[in-house]
Amino acid sequence: MELFNQPQKQSPVGILVLFFDTLYHYLRAIWPILVVWVFKFDEVNKTYLLLGIAAVVLLVAVIAYLKYLNFTFYIDADKEEFIIKEGIWSKTRTTIQLHKIQQVNITQSLIQRVIGVYALDVDTAGSDVKEGKIKAISHELALALKSKLLHNERRRNTVNPQTIPTEANLEQSHPFISISLLSLIKMGITSNYVRSFSLLLLFFFTVLDYAEKILGVSIWDEKDFEHYVDTELLIRSFTLVLLFLFLVIIMINLARIIIKYFDYKITRQQGSLLISFGLLNTKSTIIKPEKVQITAVSQNYFQKKMNILHLKIKQASHNEKEERNAAIEIPGCNRNEKDAILKLLFHKIPQKGVMLKPNYRKLVFAIFLTIGLPLMGYLIFRNNIPTLAKEYDYGAWIYVIFVSTIQFFKFRNNRLFIHDDFIIRQSGAWDISNEIIEPSKIQAITTSQLFWHKSVNIGSIILHTAGGNIAFQLGNYTAIKQYVNLWLYELERSDSNWM
Repeated sequence: MELFNQPQKQSPVGILVLFFDTLYHYLRAIWPILVVWVFKFDEVNKTYLLLGIAAVVLLVAVIAYLKYLNFTFYIDADKEEFIIKEGIWSKTRTTIQLHKIQQVNITQSLIQRVIGVYALDVDTAGSDVKEGKIKAISHELALALKSKLLHNERRRNTVNPQTIPTEANLEQSHPFISISLLSLIKMGITSNYVRSFSLLLLFFFTVLDYAEKILGVSIWDEKDFEHYVDTELLIRSFTLVLLFLFLVIIMINLARIIIKYFDYKITRQQGSLLISFGLLNTKSTIIKPEKVQITAVSQNYFQKKMNILHLKIKQASHNEKEERNAAIEIPGCNRNEKDAILKLLFHKIPQKGVMLKPNYRKLVFAIFLTIGLPLMGYLIFRNNIPTLAKEYDYGAWIYVIFVSTIQFFKFRNNRLFIHDDFIIRQSGAWDISNEIIEPSKIQAITTSQLFWHKSVNIGSIILHTAGGNIAFQLGNYTAIKQYVNLWLYELERSDSNWM
């Protein structure tokens, strides 16, 4: 502990990390101006441009040095607090109670890897205390600090401190699960189609918008469009365009998953999981079973045939942004590896137990919202706008068939399974997800019933946990209330201390 009793600075070479980090934030703020300069480079005075660039670089360098100079961190052993002081003009003191530390992550970006330093992140999920982040320290110091922070966090609940694993021991242990490159490739070609397609469309329309503003030409002008594109040729080429988009989406998925999760290793040590991964930005983090709130296992048809699946482990958080950051993803593990992880987290493989199904009204209402309302809107526009040709009706029929199929499978897979030790919510149309929680992790329960549902005895329930919520709508309300009473009784009896 003596090593961290006195305030310490970051690594001196970390000034370069602070420089690039500050420069990155400045460039994000002024990038529209830079784009204009690129397109109007010939009209810009080169001398003023170079002087401006030099002034910005000098300003960023001064700010980076002052950030380094005013940043210190240490552990107050008497108060059991981790303290970070920072700031140039406005001084900030971040105090983190050691027993509230959720996670300590060691990460390394590409720039940090080149310079030879690491970043250390202290996650205080479940508390309103500001998180602490050290951006540039040596690997040895990061490991030692992480070990001290986790040691003190565990000491309250550990009878014998000698059994607490040090970070050095964790690093030396052999991984019991290693996600191969082949498994990552399988995940890349079988997942995240909707997300990648949305990002592709967003990028496409953003580029078009900026091109129109800078060039002053309307790309979607109907008269110009007819000169360049023949309608018949466009229809014949539609299949090729879809194929091209599908290939682009697969390439985006492959690149994202391989870069983010390359060399994914899971090490088991003293009941915890040490996870490390990353190609350009490496990350090392520990998952403690007592802090896990929700474990989600998802798999689609192709992944089932390839014997791969996706795990997401959600830990305690106090807001939506932190909930996303606190989630740990394990892509591409097989069924045996999944069972090994679940046994470590829950000490047994979760069982589904009694099944609750939603009432058929849930399917009817979903079809009304996703098909009925859009179809009525389309028919109104088609009948009142002369230029809207009725031959586009085939597109409406394709939409109806596609969305109906999705809603049917979503309804068929929507289930709530209740076991003495587990609650599992199943959902999804293509990617079937099973969210697993333990009743002892429930923080609050919300039940609701609309007055017109009382006669048919259906209602909804939301299970609130520190890692997010699990909702189930329009199930048997009598059964729901019985289980709610049972869970509340068990919570009153439980002495679980997952925080």
